[in-house]
Amino acid sequence: MNSKQMGRGIALSVGATTLFALLSVYTRILHPLGGLDIFAWRIVWTVPGALLLAWMRGRGGELTALAWAYLRDPFRALMLLAASALLGTQLWLFMWAPLHGRLLEVSLGYFLLPLTMVLVGRVYYREQLVPLQWLAVGFATLGVAHELWVTHAFSWPTLVVALGYPPYFVLRRKLGGDSLATFALEMLLMLPIAGAVIALSPSAQAAFDRPLLWAVLLPGLGALSTVALASYLAASRLLPMALFGILGYVEPVLLVLFSVTLLGETLSVRQIGTYAPIWMAVAITAVHSVLLLREQRRD
Repeated sequence: MNSKQMGRGIALSVGATTLFALLSVYTRILHPLGGLDIFAWRIVWTVPGALLLAWMRGRGGELTALAWAYLRDPFRALMLLAASALLGTQLWLFMWAPLHGRLLEVSLGYFLLPLTMVLVGRVYYREQLVPLQWLAVGFATLGVAHELWVTHAFSWPTLVVALGYPPYFVLRRKLGGDSLATFALEMLLMLPIAGAVIALSPSAQAAFDRPLLWAVLLPGLGALSTVALASYLAASRLLPMALFGILGYVEPVLLVLFSVTLLGETLSVRQIGTYAPIWMAVAITAVHSVLLLREQRRD
């Protein structure tokens, strides 16, 4: 992997996670919609954005070819359906959590996610970790151990994030194909469910009575989602699984920051014992990423 590809992958990953964190705050201005309503409208407005982005980048032909390939291969079609279901679950949870005071629990799941991704990279893909990566994993493990010691368990939102994303990314790598075209197909598969939610939910239909909501804010949600998800999926294909997983520490740091400063959630002294070692892992990861880019540029 050359330095240009590595740098592009890191930039896409950091940019995507920043946009994801901002989406958690964005949900608060979509009142009176609930979490499931916002998820449904997000899919409705992300589909045209994903298709437009695919067309603008010249991937329309690849999207059509992939769709026909999946129709001719039932097993790969089932894999795509499973990937779409896993991604849809994460999208719903991310829209639901900020509205119910559970964003810190979701952020802990994103703190755990890099650990599970590193484990997948090490065990499943046989990727090797350098000393700085092991050090980052070690600090993150201290934070995880503290949380288990204090609470004896993780909440279900935490586990859904930490254990739900790794099989999704493994499936995406097995499916292959263009990441943007596959992403557009995943969104299309979610569209019937989103349409059914809107058709059956009076609270989702309340958006039609608020022009600012349906004409500006919800399309904006779709645009942010399209750019963030497309960038994140592209980064997952450009970077080694272990590095991609470790870069995931950026998002939960931002989620904690936004949840405390903008959404009114509280970070207790007990939670500091969990988050402080993980924040140290983030700092080590940042240093490692800079050193890695410099080394590849020299080579």
